[in-house]
Amino acid sequence: MKHRIIDAHIHLDMYGLEDQEKILQDLDYENVEALIAVSNHIESARRNLELAHLDQRVKPAIGWHPEQPLPSDDEADELLKMLEVHKDQIVAVGEVGLPYYMRKEHGGIELKPYLELLETFVKKAVLLDKPIVLHAIYEDADSVCDLLEKHNVKKAHFHWFKGSDQTVDRMIKNGYSISVTPDCLYEKEIHRMIEQYPVNQLMVETDGPWPFEERFKGSLTHPWMIHESIAKIAELEKMSVNDVYGVLLENTKRFYEI
Repeated sequence: MKHRIIDAHIHLDMYGLEDQEKILQDLDYENVEALIAVSNHIESARRNLELAHLDQRVKPAIGWHPEQPLPSDDEADELLKMLEVHKDQIVAVGEVGLPYYMRKEHGGIELKPYLELLETFVKKAVLLDKPIVLHAIYEDADSVCDLLEKHNVKKAHFHWFKGSDQTVDRMIKNGYSISVTPDCLYEKEIHRMIEQYPVNQLMVETDGPWPFEERFKGSLTHPWMIHESIAKIAELEKMSVNDVYGVLLENTKRFYEI
């Protein structure tokens, strides 16, 4: 039996219109209570706000995805203004973080400006008393933890996280949350992460429309996949599926105050 779930991280605006409509139409059938719709940039944020206006199950967040060139000063100012204007409509600041994959692929990218932009978003999250949604993996997570600790941030969500045991221990101690995607069905690295991380600091996501492999190969990334993730988490955590559903739902609702 499918119990209620929340997709804790999806780029709903990046789907085509037909796929957006299909996902929203399917939510009740798939027992999906809400979608945390993160933003990549200004137009992304605007579209997510529109989708949230059309369907209250869409819970928007506003941010600047780090795996792209930095925003201009005007763009950064506009995003910060949008956060202020829409503070009662959004559930978080995000997606924000550091450009790990872009640096690995291209090299020569200076990290300091990205850290400065991220610190601006961290301070805004503190000011607005909102959670922050982070793209920060491996060694980048330590730099992000430094910023979060500096500003005494407690509600931090590292989505699709991967990192060292030392970083994991630090994040757990600080009370930060992580979420896992459907790749938890086949990625051993993610199996280990699930086994390490306390279940009361865990959420589930799709990161759609990012595609997945193995049994999901060729399929539209859809929140229904989370039901499969929960079954795998229950197996790894040696818990009942029903208990995992309940804990993860409560974790997400509490974290995002929805």
